[in-house]
Amino acid sequence: MRKLAVKLQGIQRRQLCRVSTLSGLQQEWEPDLNFLVPASSQEELRQLETLTQAGLSNVAAYLSDSDATLQSAMPAVIGPPDSLEQADIITLTPGSKHAHIIYRQSDLHHSLFLTNRCNSYCLMCSQPPTQHDDSWLVGEALQLARHIKTSPPLLGISGGEPLLAGTALREVIDTIQDLHPQTCLEILTNGRLFSQAPLAQALLQDLAQPVRWLVPLYGHADFLHDFVVQSPGAFEQTLEGLLTLQDFQQPIQLRIVLIEPVLRELSELCHFIARNLPFVQQVALMGCEPIGFALANRDLCEVDLRAWQQELLAGATALRRGHVPYVLMNTPLCALPEELWPDAHRSISDWKQVYAPECQDCAVQSSCSGLFAWHERGWKPTAIKAISMRQIHEQIH
Repeated sequence: MRKLAVKLQGIQRRQLCRVSTLSGLQQEWEPDLNFLVPASSQEELRQLETLTQAGLSNVAAYLSDSDATLQSAMPAVIGPPDSLEQADIITLTPGSKHAHIIYRQSDLHHSLFLTNRCNSYCLMCSQPPTQHDDSWLVGEALQLARHIKTSPPLLGISGGEPLLAGTALREVIDTIQDLHPQTCLEILTNGRLFSQAPLAQALLQDLAQPVRWLVPLYGHADFLHDFVVQSPGAFEQTLEGLLTLQDFQQPIQLRIVLIEPVLRELSELCHFIARNLPFVQQVALMGCEPIGFALANRDLCEVDLRAWQQELLAGATALRRGHVPYVLMNTPLCALPEELWPDAHRSISDWKQVYAPECQDCAVQSSCSGLFAWHERGWKPTAIKAISMRQIHEQIH
């Protein structure tokens, strides 16, 4: 989510807007959508004013704060120049000095945020949960789905714990699958509430197409998983939820965040998955995001992955022998054993991703996850070191 410093003029209610051009507005306009149209000249602003005077109440102008000559009484957002792209979706809140770009069509990764509530309190949670009622986010997610101009190949739903939205989550799923039938949908969930049969039935029965469910599992036994998620009984509920997803023939990606207590037992966990959960589509071994609860639990979450190479290789070997596909995510290549480079994906969301100065001369930067943008106030996953073409050649041969 990108934040812009703005001044709002004539915006009376919180709303989502799709960024469009003046010429594109004629083809895109729909009465139940909101549009934000950049005006870079007095003539463009005059044309927008004519449209609003004719009754188009769902159009606002975006004016550059560097051009004081462009002034208007129509609804407007005044902000930094060249900050918006066509088809961006932006939230505007009266009284706020900031607007947020919550969807950018050109990004590689797209997601809907459904709730900040959660029934787990993971040691390394990057989005610490709150308990206040934020059910309005469901309505905003539905609006976002309607405002997306071009269906993305992949769209994620996250939180918090999306299953806490109950049957409203099914409305979101159905709406996305109806409006964007070519979009693959992924939902990040701890899966615990799928242990409740009525909710599982309501969410999973007769879906238009399968949803890919991303479910964390942090241990091969309850004492470890429940400790990491700080919720007694979570291990049994998660396993029951996974079996329920399998009953409904839903694809599953298991997610394992690489913090110290998990790394110590990683081989056992991967053997457990291969023996007991061979139906999962994929296992993701993920670097820890240095933000949120991870900063409060730094002694357990801050690891140098170079010091855990044997554990990473043992876990990968266990999965490979069990014929369970796996990927490594959120980890720069220089933090991993060279044998695992082919399994590492460029996975950090565009707006979170940065590279260190040391990456400038790296031969594989374009295919590397890089670092989370806030690593400087947290930590790097290892001492960053550029990879040379010679290393690549040696790794191939």
